Amino acid sequence: MNVAAETLGCRLNKSDTALIFDRLKRVGFQVVSKSDDNIDLFIINSCSVTERATKKSRESARRIKKRHPNALVVLTGCSSVVDEGKILSESSIDLIVSDRKQILEKIKDKFAQLANTNLHNSQNSLTDNIFKENATAFFPFKSRAFLKIQEGCNNFCSYCIVPLVRGREKSRDLNEIIDEFYHFLEQGYKEIVLTGVNVSSYNFNGVLLSDLLLKLSAIKGDFRIRLSSTEPNIKNLDIIDVIAENSNICRYLHLSLQHGSDNILRLMQRKYTTKEYAHFANIAKSKIEGLHLGTDIIVGFPGETDNDFNESLRFVQEVNFANTHIFTYSPRANTPAAQFANQVSKDVARSRYDVLSKITKEQSAQFAKSFIGKSLEILTEQKQEGWSDNYLKVKVANCATNQFVSVKIKEYKDGILA
Repeated sequence: MNVAAETLGCRLNKSDTALIFDRLKRVGFQVVSKSDDNIDLFIINSCSVTERATKKSRESARRIKKRHPNALVVLTGCSSVVDEGKILSESSIDLIVSDRKQILEKIKDKFAQLANTNLHNSQNSLTDNIFKENATAFFPFKSRAFLKIQEGCNNFCSYCIVPLVRGREKSRDLNEIIDEFYHFLEQGYKEIVLTGVNVSSYNFNGVLLSDLLLKLSAIKGDFRIRLSSTEPNIKNLDIIDVIAENSNICRYLHLSLQHGSDNILRLMQRKYTTKEYAHFANIAKSKIEGLHLGTDIIVGFPGETDNDFNESLRFVQEVNFANTHIFTYSPRANTPAAQFANQVSKDVARSRYDVLSKITKEQSAQFAKSFIGKSLEILTEQKQEGWSDNYLKVKVANCATNQFVSVKIKEYKDGILA
């Protein structure tokens, strides 16, 4: 039995797909590329962060069913939780499994080979706040591994549906995390990315994110650790010192801002002010030389005036990010912001997007150019390119993949250093 998957959305989804692969492997499935001609089971791990993400899931199903008409197409993930009504009308989807942990049980009747198989391989809760996956993520076609350490979110931002589909915050069992980390090293992965909905909230019986980073970075081996998106909360300041003092932790922080106006941050129900954010960012930049500071920003949020947008623009220029993901706000059903008055027109939002995009692209280029004349250690992902620990794409001389190499930077061209 061959299984393939298409993963939409975040790094956590990539980790979830890899955990699903492991459970399926244990009962006899072989994981193959989604371009393989012979596929029995095709899993779409969906995203629901925007309406567009849900639409992409349905488009994927149609494309996959057309290419693999005999495969059982199963849709799971966030979109299956909140958009079931729309998905049920999609004939290309054979089965909807809203709980990823139940895929084995749900497909049992579809595959005769599973009739007498023990399917007890799912995630389980040890307490209200601690869980185990009882699986080890399998990444057959990737050069880096994503290690799930946390699930759920308690922030309930006014625009975000994630807490409704991912549930309350839970942290993964510490021993299971460490075991999976060792497994990745044994498999030869040299970059391991810690993922979750809100990794900053990690708390295993008093072991916090900074403690976890210290434990993992102390393990012997040739590797580096990268953190996925974090929050600029003052309680997370400890992670700055840990990154600064441990060379095998990437000089990379993706601190979600969402907006540079305090007025809009209040409407978004974010848990900080621009002053508090700037304080966090400035400490991080001062302590971590060469830090890649990235962020997310939404333009066109309901109630965003020209003054709010200009404030946000000035704040972005002051902080000077290395990389910025810009999103144009789109209403998400079942979130408070979708009902807010003063919705911003698409034309105005697009215009603001273009203005901000121009500035942030210049910032990204300036950050990259600041390393001309310096040496960077690159992890090769293709024969002639790779990534630095502070997330800069670099061309390298022809060499083997998945190797650390030192490169003296001479130029910047078309978004790539060489």
